[in-house]
Amino acid sequence: MLPPPVDRHTHLEGSLDPEWVRREAARLGIVIPDLTEAFWRGEARAPRAGGPLPSGQIFQAFISTFVFASGFLTSREAVQGALGAAVARLAPPESDHPRGIDLWVSPHWLVRERRQISLEDLWAGLELGREDALRQGVHVAVVIDAVNHFGPAHGQEVLDLVLGDLPPWVVGFSTGGMEQVPFREWAPVFRRAKSAGLRLAAHAGENGPGSNVRDAILEAGVERIVHGVKAAEDPALLELLAEQRIPVDVCITSNFALVPGLKLHPLRRFLEAGVRCGLGTDDPGVMRCDLPGEWHHALAMGLSEGAAQRLRAQSVEDAWCFQIGT
Repeated sequence: MLPPPVDRHTHLEGSLDPEWVRREAARLGIVIPDLTEAFWRGEARAPRAGGPLPSGQIFQAFISTFVFASGFLTSREAVQGALGAAVARLAPPESDHPRGIDLWVSPHWLVRERRQISLEDLWAGLELGREDALRQGVHVAVVIDAVNHFGPAHGQEVLDLVLGDLPPWVVGFSTGGMEQVPFREWAPVFRRAKSAGLRLAAHAGENGPGSNVRDAILEAGVERIVHGVKAAEDPALLELLAEQRIPVDVCITSNFALVPGLKLHPLRRFLEAGVRCGLGTDDPGVMRCDLPGEWHHALAMGLSEGAAQRLRAQSVEDAWCFQIGT
């Protein structure tokens, strides 16, 4: 069975090709941190001790690597190239079937926090990348990403920045980062995004408890969950996800790297409980992976043929990139 034709969750800032980053760093005389090279090699090791990082430091080490690499998104050409790298990590095309990417983007981080690119150039680079992708039969939808632990005021600033002139291919709003601020406090931000016509998603149950998944759905009105691995610990949460047909974006390589204490991935349990799931690569330019590899990891969990077929079909059915015009 072939992999799904759509990457349901990948971040622009985490999609840069490491080889391109190496070339740019060399051109600019920037030394690449040892930890960044370790992540690119599929490791998570302290740069001098030579041993594994404590689990509590893995996420922060990942963030450091993510921030370093994303610092090279300084032009529309770099943005275009990052989207091109995401397209290259899809499975090869199947006859005339379209492929797609739901792409998470953090404009406030790039434009206001880092001040490394203008909003105009960010949108222009994404438009160029989308045009390149469409020539390869790949549809791209963009989801605006805010940071949970920066708080709701930050979320309002994100919306202030982008809502004035949204391109038609920006279709959603999401929160990510550390799950430290309750979703009930974020509810006004999500309501504002929805009133502006954006669909709602949230990273939940990744580095926070499974109850965050329930709160995101019931208190913030979220219609799609990213990661959600902790929800598998609560049968009532699985029932909620299944009954409300809330899709869950599953990123296996990322989850094993970043979810504390994760030994057995819950994808199989999700599918057996009737939860709709789709596969994503998350930050494949940081933790080296691609969609065919994620599909291989999923099948290695012992999915039944029926479960694998549902995973493949639902990856497409719930993808936002196939629900907008080109």
